[in-house]
Amino acid sequence: MHTPLRVGIVGAAGRGASFFSAFTHNPNTRLTALCDLNAEGVRATAAEVGVELVYTDYDAMLEQACLDLVVIGTPMPLHVPQSLQALARDIHVMSEVPAAVSLEEAQALVRACRTSNGRYMMAENYCYRRENVLVREIARRGLFGTLYYGEGAYIHEVKALNEITRWRRTWQTGINGCTYPTHSLGPVYQWMGERVVSVCCVGSGHHYTDPRGVHYENEDSTTMLCRMEQGGLVEIRLDMLSNRPHNMTYYSLQGTEGCYEAARGLGDQPKIWLASNSAEPKWMPLEALADAFLPESWQHPSREQREAGHGGGDYLEVQDFVRAILEETEPPIGIHQALDMTLPGLISQQSIAQGSVWLPVPDSRTWG
Repeated sequence: MHTPLRVGIVGAAGRGASFFSAFTHNPNTRLTALCDLNAEGVRATAAEVGVELVYTDYDAMLEQACLDLVVIGTPMPLHVPQSLQALARDIHVMSEVPAAVSLEEAQALVRACRTSNGRYMMAENYCYRRENVLVREIARRGLFGTLYYGEGAYIHEVKALNEITRWRRTWQTGINGCTYPTHSLGPVYQWMGERVVSVCCVGSGHHYTDPRGVHYENEDSTTMLCRMEQGGLVEIRLDMLSNRPHNMTYYSLQGTEGCYEAARGLGDQPKIWLASNSAEPKWMPLEALADAFLPESWQHPSREQREAGHGGGDYLEVQDFVRAILEETEPPIGIHQALDMTLPGLISQQSIAQGSVWLPVPDSRTWG
């Protein structure tokens, strides 16, 4: 294995730029090549970070830059095609979310991962946020008791952003259903430790039009109900259209011996109750348990980690993926975990189109 790992980033003048710090501050990686259709933007970005190899053609970067690892920070419909191109060359892939935009793409991605010497990880950074990591560690100790209910909500009004990054108008607000599920589902899926086996999706109707006067195909607010493997229920809300303030990181978790609720704003804070701490149901700040349960990565975070995007998630997920490559272990969000977070959203689109019926979610581990 070549070390330091030679890293290329596609979408480097946009979303991909958030990964620069994580790779430049890791002694086991070298930021080698940047690629973006925005020629002027990617050249300026490369000059700022001292990268010599600059491309506007992804194929050319893969063929010429001798990469070990590629980060895919491009729009949703490009994630699988660009992942397949890299995996076919045995290049490790870290892909932005979601993993795929169709079942056919998901199946092709599984086939590619099985035949490639490259490893795959989906960059679901919300799983790495400080509060979500803390709840995950408490859940792993069994202190919530038997887990049976959870919530996740991604409320992020993007009507103006649709007109700047036009792909969103098709892939996020141009399809009805839970089209962007992984930020909300990912952490709850990790807390409960089990996959979604069926979904039902309902919507609130259409109340907004785009600047051309056309109604968005996605209903303003959709709720995806998820039946979990052990019988629990998870509720995922996606709203990218309603006129209101953002709330992109709301979660809750309920077990027989405890519960958790994220902050809702206006001075609220993440809060938890555990029967092992108090027989009387009474909230306490989640932060009060940080010293006892946070892993080392959050006990003493580096400056680069603290300054990274998505609450440090963009930094930590890179470190985990690089470690998995060097140690030849499975990444924390490998192909099947990535699809456990992605496939429920794809099936939700079928559910809402069929009158909000319950539909089974396939398990990618069983695909031949």
